Amino acid sequence: MTGNEHGGRLGEEFFTPGSSSFTEFLAAHRPELLSTRRVLPDGVRAAPDQVPHGTTVLALSFRDGVLIAGDRRATMGNLIAQRDLEKVHPADDHTAVAFAGTVGLALDMVKLYQVELAHFEKIEGVGMTLDGKARRLAGMIRQNLGQAMQGLAVVPLLVGYDPARTEGERGRIFSFDIAGGLYEKAGFHAEGSGSPYARGALKKLFHKGLDRREAALTALQALYDAADDDSATGGPDINRRIFPIVSVITEDGFERLPETETAVLSREMVEQRRARPDGPNATP
Repeated sequence: MTGNEHGGRLGEEFFTPGSSSFTEFLAAHRPELLSTRRVLPDGVRAAPDQVPHGTTVLALSFRDGVLIAGDRRATMGNLIAQRDLEKVHPADDHTAVAFAGTVGLALDMVKLYQVELAHFEKIEGVGMTLDGKARRLAGMIRQNLGQAMQGLAVVPLLVGYDPARTEGERGRIFSFDIAGGLYEKAGFHAEGSGSPYARGALKKLFHKGLDRREAALTALQALYDAADDDSATGGPDINRRIFPIVSVITEDGFERLPETETAVLSREMVEQRRARPDGPNATP
């Protein structure tokens, strides 16, 4: 799409009025660039031990917005493919996406989604609403359905700060199924192989009105529980200094917690687990 095929000039398609969707623009003019459209040959299914998969991601609302976090491990079958994978990414200033599932496709989808939101804002002159962003991501997941049915599923988790909501309710969480089904979650949610254990911890520890530090510790406790029972989820690696990624979105926008902060909180949590291996009791 550089214009080289037109002697260095942009092609006519760039000047023809059309959809504000960059994905639809690619589908119409360069569909081969959409990785979500490339289905494997009939009868072929991806082997789980040949493709890296990301595991556990989670989100929870807190007093000032919403927090999203993920462990760092990617696996291929029973092998650790990567120890420091980044599964949490900003989509724009007030939206973030994390993923579980096929790593290569997920990273492509995240990049395309970032461009999708920026392209819409440039074409329309205004940013997309948070509900619109959720529906747009659902449509992109639906385009990947053919590959998902062949074992290459991507399961994102979307969060955003919605100034249209009342104070204390502005952090919103959306989950999806592999067919693009869209579901808004209240309070907290988790996706990936360790998600049942993470959701159990979140159900125990979550309450409305958490401050940022409390929310971050709650997320780390949930990821620790996921790693404790799911071999595909990685806990904080103190020796290698690899810690979960924790990010927050507030009125001020997206912020990834500095590694120094997540390191301090992770060490504090691990020290607490020495006295209480099963984690803290439920919040009264």
